[in-house]
Amino acid sequence: MQINFLDSAKDLFPRKGAIFVIGTWKSYQKGFHKTLIPAPLLHNFKESLKSPQLGKSPTSFNSVTGVAEPHKIILSILPDRVSKDNSPSRREWIFQQMEAMEAEERGLVIIAVEDALYLGGAITGIVRRIREVNFKKNAKSKQIDILAVDPKGNPIQIDNVIKVLAQETAWACKVVDLPPNHLNPKVFAKEIIGKFKSSTTVTCTEIVGKNLVKEGLNGIYSVGKAAEEEPRMVILDYKPRGASKTAVLVGKGVCFDSGGLSLKVGGSMVGMKGDMGGAAAVVGAFNCLVKNKYPHRLIVAVALVENAIGPTAYRNDDIITMHSGKTVEVTNTDAEGRLLLADCLSYCARKYKPQLLIDAATLTGAQLVATGLVHAGIISNRSDLEIMAQKIGRESGDLVNSLPFAPELYQNEFKSLVADMCNSVKNRSNAQTSCAAQFVYSHIDDLDIPWLHIDMAGPSSTAAGLATGYGIQLITRLAREYL
Repeated sequence: MQINFLDSAKDLFPRKGAIFVIGTWKSYQKGFHKTLIPAPLLHNFKESLKSPQLGKSPTSFNSVTGVAEPHKIILSILPDRVSKDNSPSRREWIFQQMEAMEAEERGLVIIAVEDALYLGGAITGIVRRIREVNFKKNAKSKQIDILAVDPKGNPIQIDNVIKVLAQETAWACKVVDLPPNHLNPKVFAKEIIGKFKSSTTVTCTEIVGKNLVKEGLNGIYSVGKAAEEEPRMVILDYKPRGASKTAVLVGKGVCFDSGGLSLKVGGSMVGMKGDMGGAAAVVGAFNCLVKNKYPHRLIVAVALVENAIGPTAYRNDDIITMHSGKTVEVTNTDAEGRLLLADCLSYCARKYKPQLLIDAATLTGAQLVATGLVHAGIISNRSDLEIMAQKIGRESGDLVNSLPFAPELYQNEFKSLVADMCNSVKNRSNAQTSCAAQFVYSHIDDLDIPWLHIDMAGPSSTAAGLATGYGIQLITRLAREYL
């Protein structure tokens, strides 16, 4: 896949492939498209653009030019208004309007952006439609050019922040879409570390197999010990000169989740190659920050495992001593992600003493029930951090919705007669997503650190089951703006 950002409208035509022209009705009225598309090509849209029927969703018009090039032009008109819990970047609509790109080898996207604040969301809406993972016999690589303009048709210069964001979004989509026979914990670790092999500012550490036990990371080890490839934790450490503050990003990296001995049934195992979207998001955010000279120390820790079955699999009724020192009675081996996050957070919080902790995970199916396929559920122990996440989510298109943080109301859900806690709730109707977050938080609740939990089970993938690269821009901006 090749993505090119154009900084000029010069020599746009003639051009092979398909053309996608996207903007709000207000931008079309201001005529951004007229300065960019030759009049003969626009002629077919003359009547359609007189009075398009706009509701609460986009309208598109197609023109097929036959054997001429470009062979197809699609004009997409987005509504001028969005509701309070939608993003003015209109990222979800942009993604929808780009569906035809998946059948094209070459394409040009001309997108009118009314406010540069929403440029990142608009660009990632385009990028996530371009798939690198395609095992079809006759699959061909794609090339796409992107020209961002203002409503008058003047080109917008794409800076390094947006270019790196686009690259990392494409990378995250790639690794999440790879099937488990192509991306296991060992391969994923190599992929992550390989991103920084030439870096002089990033140190990479990998703790593998029984060495996890030596570090007290028994939760990670237990979840992944039955798999062919050993469980591991990868730590990336960036420390610029003069850094006085530290941020930690933690991601769940379950390369495939069978549910363990609490086996997923009824088809719910399909798609579990994507249970490492949180790890992809925090690594992508880390690279965005590093490449744009983040001023603080930055740590990423990702637990990479397969939750498999076999003679050595961890069992219901096992009791695990976690890194925090607390003991956990396993009552559901399919509630494995919280064990990974709890160990990672405890390890990083105690070793690096950060001023900000963010974790991201495809953690609970209940998140989809609570906040849906587009909005992640967030839980935080700090109101200011929660409010900032809501604001950034709306601006970036990485939409979020707050869920309750009330550990004292949920701790009884995890009560055990023989351990400090169970790993699964007793009442599945009692705010499961908040409860899962509370379990994670209970392993750092003796520390006074601002913490945000992002449950992205829904928005990490499309309704068709392909990755979205969700969370990278949200996490990048939170790390930069909160400290």
